[in-house]
Amino acid sequence: MTEPADAPEPVVDEEGPRGPRVVVGIDFSSGARAALLFALQDAARRGVPVVAVTAYRPPDYWMDFYALATSQPVQARDAALDRVRVFIDEVLPEGPQPPPEVHAHAAMGIAADVLINESHGADLLVVGSRGHGGFTSMLLGSVSTQCATHASCPVTVVHSPEAKRERLHLRRGRHQSTGDRKGTQVG
Repeated sequence: MTEPADAPEPVVDEEGPRGPRVVVGIDFSSGARAALLFALQDAARRGVPVVAVTAYRPPDYWMDFYALATSQPVQARDAALDRVRVFIDEVLPEGPQPPPEVHAHAAMGIAADVLINESHGADLLVVGSRGHGGFTSMLLGSVSTQCATHASCPVTVVHSPEAKRERLHLRRGRHQSTGDRKGTQVG
């Protein structure tokens, strides 16, 4: 796939801009892809930058108390930023052209807490409806629920095409099982 030579590169900075901006949560899922596309379109309409935010934890962080001394937080942050940059580069061509300014930000912590913190002073926080959690029957994931409840700016929860298909599949399954129960007699 070839990209135009003048395709904008995402700006990587540790803190990200303050003031008017659209913040989007990135967990590299299909929901995050849909959320980033929505954030790009909304930011282009508003004329503000996008801050794509991911949360990370160094592997040693939760595995071994004594390993904290060997933890490499700078390398973990750099790896998270690299991953966000690649993700942005993959999605940018699908969004509005020319795209708004995009900043990548990685912060150590719990995803919901990081996003809620980043929401301060933002115009909008955008999150996917479901990430990589294990409860596929839920309409919203725990992070999107926490953000919708506690963010200090408006929140948009974006459903990915995969999430829509999953909800349709679950709805059909419920209707079929309800129909099966109606036809059975207890005797």
